[in-house]
Amino acid sequence: MKITKLKGKNLNSSYPVIIGKNILNQVSNQIKNLCPGAEKIALIVDKNVPNKFKIKLKKYLNRYTVYIFEYSVSEKFKSFKNTNKLVDKCLANNFNRNDVLISLGGGILGDYCAFAASIIKRGVNFINIPTTLLAQVDSSIGGKTGVNSTFGKNLIGTFYQPKIVISDVEFLKSLPKRELICGYAEILKHSLILKNNFFNWLENNSKQLLINRNLNFLKKAITESCRIKIHFVDKDVNEKNIRMILNFGHTFAHAIEAQNNYSKKINHGEAVIMGMMMATKLSYIKKLCSLNTLNKLEQIYNSNNLKYDIKKYFKKNEYNKIIDYMSADKKNNDKKINLILLKKIGQTTQPNMYKISKTELKKVFNNII
Repeated sequence: MKITKLKGKNLNSSYPVIIGKNILNQVSNQIKNLCPGAEKIALIVDKNVPNKFKIKLKKYLNRYTVYIFEYSVSEKFKSFKNTNKLVDKCLANNFNRNDVLISLGGGILGDYCAFAASIIKRGVNFINIPTTLLAQVDSSIGGKTGVNSTFGKNLIGTFYQPKIVISDVEFLKSLPKRELICGYAEILKHSLILKNNFFNWLENNSKQLLINRNLNFLKKAITESCRIKIHFVDKDVNEKNIRMILNFGHTFAHAIEAQNNYSKKINHGEAVIMGMMMATKLSYIKKLCSLNTLNKLEQIYNSNNLKYDIKKYFKKNEYNKIIDYMSADKKNNDKKINLILLKKIGQTTQPNMYKISKTELKKVFNNII
């Protein structure tokens, strides 16, 4: 399989994104080139990553002093308290700005590890090796770091770019089906927000991703998703405007996750699947998109068995609490809820152009679930 190299943007420079199969052997040389003063490496690992990958990576890092920290990861793990524990471990081992934190895991671990890297001595080197489809297509790109608060998801964080992202599709062979669907949600989102025929490709090839786990098709989906995300991030690194389009469906999704108390009953991708459908139904009610657009989305959901009925997860008296969490979303800049809605496949509303009050959303909520 040919290796694909993309470039993500930093405020002052760029960083490489490498996508391919069996490419962990590139890690050592990349560190040597990108972090020439590094002596110590903190390898932050999700316990669910198969041991063979941990053993390989440790072998490839034999020229460095490596500290391995393994965690059982969940959304509840992603807290300021746990970040402080990792920071203290690195400080106790006298990490300096030349040294490196490597995340070997999914998006939760990547967010957590990148946040820690950004605040240790005001910034040590960070390398992201995403092991889930969700992280490879979305969270590993763009430099967002963060942990959760009792007030909502990712409300504490920074913008801090990695030195490099290494996405090895070999990890995807070991993922449970539910994790594949989780990543597919973000792939689908990317196909909806930018016109480039990616949605048409997904209509024809989703089974290759979700059923056959064809690594060549998965690599193409990862590459296209990364290109789309980079397209928006390059124009707006710190998410002041156009980058907010990447949050299509996420204002609903993050509120669903918060009301679910970040339990494993609903993972991030499943919440995004629900959120995108709710946002599209609202778009149709508000006459922003056509019935044909809504039907096309419902068709791809149904053909891939994507579950989006929140009534199965929440009681009616919890709906207002979901709306309350939406009103605390970090994209809001006044008392109204700032939403990205869908105009047609490949085109959304612009950031800050559609806002809805809590009162109005409560009136239509039953029609969009």
